[in-house]
Order: sequence, then C-alpha cells, then structure tokens
Amino acid sequence: MKLILTREVAGLGLAGDIVEVADGYGRNFLVPRGAAITWTKGAEKQITQIKRSRDAREIRDLGHAREIKTALEGLSVAVGARAGSDGRLFGSITAADVAGAVKSAGGPTLDKKRIQIDGHIKSTGTHTVTVDLHPDVIATIPVQVTGV
Repeated sequence: MKLILTREVAGLGLAGDIVEVADGYGRNFLVPRGAAITWTKGAEKQITQIKRSRDAREIRDLGHAREIKTALEGLSVAVGARAGSDGRLFGSITAADVAGAVKSAGGPTLDKKRIQIDGHIKSTGTHTVTVDLHPDVIATIPVQVTGV
C-alpha cells in the first residue's frame, strides 16, 4: 500500500514522505490515526504544502542547531499560570506552553515535539527543560513559572 505521511512516524519517515507499507499496517493503524493518507495524484499536490511547513520548522544542520542552542540558552523564559497560595499550579505546564513562552521571549519557533519536560511542571519556581535540536545538540533552558 502506498501512503503519504502527514506527520513523523518513528522508523518509517517524516511528514511528506511517500512510503510503501503493508496493507494492514496502513489501513488499520496509520490512516485511522491521521499519520498518513492514501497516495493519489491529487494527494501528491499536498506533499509540497506538507514539506514546505516541515522545512520552516526543520533545523538545517549541526551548525544551525548550535546557533539555535546558544540563542535558547541566552533567553529568559517565563511562563505564567494560575496557582494557589502555596505555589501549586491548577494544571501543569506543557511543551506547547514552553514553546509559546520561548517565542514570546524573542527566541526561535520550536516544535513542541522537540521539547522534553522531566516529569510534570506543577509548581511555581524555576524548572529545567531540554530541547532536542539535533542528535548531537541538546539545549537546556531554565523556565521560570510564575503564579498569575
């Protein structure tokens, strides 16, 4: 079965790639979960849009990843969230919240899938978050969580 991936699938490919998979895997797993669409000539036109958006988020090479790492580690990232009087948050801080805070602080646009949070951020204070920029480059960002 010939499919077009709509998002990254581990061990298979990236968004916009055309892949050949077993019929059952494609029909029962990839397509129902929205990870792929069936290949047609009309759907192939969507590949250019998918690849264009992927290229905007993509880190080009090792040097580019190192540039982003130095930019990220120089930022002061703050996230505001509702908290109780004891500093405990109502909910938690997600990777999407951190990506938005990095962008608001003047940093680069990050894909939330690259942001790794150890455990859950459920209290105010300073927490450490890692960003996987490249297989060889990992940035560490201190995130200040304040109660609103």
